Amino acid sequence: MSFFTSLSGLQAMQTDMSVISHNLANVSTNGFKKSRTAFADVISSNVSTDPRKMVGSGVSVKGTVQQFSDGSSNQTKSALDMQILGEGFFVVKSTGLSDQINYTRTGAFTVDDSRNVIDAQGSYLMVYPVDNDGNVTATGDKSLTNLQIQPTSGSPKKTENVATKVQIPSTATVKDATKFKRTDTTTYNNSVATRVYDANGNPMTMTSYYVRTAEGDPNAKDANGNAKPNTGTWQVFTYVGETMLTPDGAAAPGPITQTYDTTGALVAPTAIQFKPFIPASGAAQQAIKLDLTGSTQTAAAAAVSNRVQDGVAVGQLVGITVDDAGIIKASYSNSDIVPLGKVAIAKFSAPTGLRQAGSNYWQATGISGKATLGFAAAEGFGSLKSGQLEGSNVDITEELVNLIAAQRNFQANSKALDTATQVSQSIFNIRA
Repeated sequence: MSFFTSLSGLQAMQTDMSVISHNLANVSTNGFKKSRTAFADVISSNVSTDPRKMVGSGVSVKGTVQQFSDGSSNQTKSALDMQILGEGFFVVKSTGLSDQINYTRTGAFTVDDSRNVIDAQGSYLMVYPVDNDGNVTATGDKSLTNLQIQPTSGSPKKTENVATKVQIPSTATVKDATKFKRTDTTTYNNSVATRVYDANGNPMTMTSYYVRTAEGDPNAKDANGNAKPNTGTWQVFTYVGETMLTPDGAAAPGPITQTYDTTGALVAPTAIQFKPFIPASGAAQQAIKLDLTGSTQTAAAAAVSNRVQDGVAVGQLVGITVDDAGIIKASYSNSDIVPLGKVAIAKFSAPTGLRQAGSNYWQATGISGKATLGFAAAEGFGSLKSGQLEGSNVDITEELVNLIAAQRNFQANSKALDTATQVSQSIFNIRA
C-alpha cells in the first residue's frame, strides 16, 4: 500500500505544480484570477475499525479553487477600458449562433466596423437601455442589449435665415465693381463668411463680398461742426460655396446695392431674399434670406458684431465617456451628449463554482448559482472605473515560493516511493 500512498502524493504534487505553472503563465494576463490546489487525506475505515490503529492511504486533490481577489490597476487612455473594483463581472454575449452568455473581469473593449462595442474575442458588451437622462428603462436579463455607438446625432435642418451685423469702414477706397473677382482680394474691400447647412446637414460657407462703388463728401460736417460719417454705396456679392446667389427679383446672379446715410446707418436694403439654389452636395434646393439689420459704416475698422443662422448640422461622434455609475455617453460635434446604455454587472453567490471557459471567460454552473444582475456601485456590486484595466492577481514571488515547496514535496514522495521499493527488494532477498 505504501506504493499507492506515495503515488497519490506524486500525482497530487504534479497537479499542484501544474496549477502554479498556469498561474505564472498568466501573470501578465488582464483580468486573470489565480487558482490554488485543495488537498484532502485519504482514510479507509468502517465502524469496527479501531481509530487508534487507522493508517492513511495518501492524498487526493479535492479541486482547484479560484481566487477572486482584485488584481492591480493599470491606467490606459481609452474610455472603453473599464475595471470593476470589488465584486462582479462584465456580461458579454458571443456573436456565434449559440448567443452564449459569458462573464469576464477583463474590461478591454473596442468598437468594431458595425459600431458595436466588443471585447478581444469579438463578444458584445451587454448593457441596460437608458433614456435621455441616463435612467434605466428596463431591467432583468431579458432586457440586456448589446451596446452600439451611433456615428451621428440629431436631425439636420437647412439654413433659411442668416443675420449678420457688419461694421464696414467709411475710409474704404472706391473700386470698380465690374472687375470683381472673388479670387482676387484687390477687387473688393471686405468679406464676411458664415457657415450654413444644406437639407442633409452638410456644412457650406456663405460669403458676402463688399465692394465700395461711391462715397459722399469727406469734408461734410453736422450743425455742431463735427465731421459726419462718410456716406457710401456698396455692391455686395453673395456666394454659397462656388455658387453666386440671385437676389429675389433679379434675372441672373449678381450683387445687391447697399447704401448708408450720413450717420453711418444702413438705409437699404436691410434684408435680402435670395432665390432657391441647389447645393453642391446635391441636397434639396433651398432659399436663404440675409438680414443685415444693424449694419453700420463708420471710421472704425471692419468687424462683424453678430452672425447667426438657423440651420442645424448632424452631430458627428467626437468622443465616448463612461462615468462611475457605468453610464456610457457619446459626445457629438453639435454639442449633443447622448446616454447609450448602462453597463450591466453580474455577481454570483458562489463565484468559485464558475466554470472557466478560456479567454478569461466564466460560465454559470449549478455550483455557482444563477447570475444576479445589477449596476456599478449598487449594494453588493463593485464600483466601475473607466480608463483603467484590471491586471492579473498573481503574485509572482508567492507563486515561485509555492512552486519550490511543491517541487520539494514531489521529491519527498519520490524518496518515500524509493524507500518502499528498497524494503520490498529486501523482503524478496530473504532466503529460507
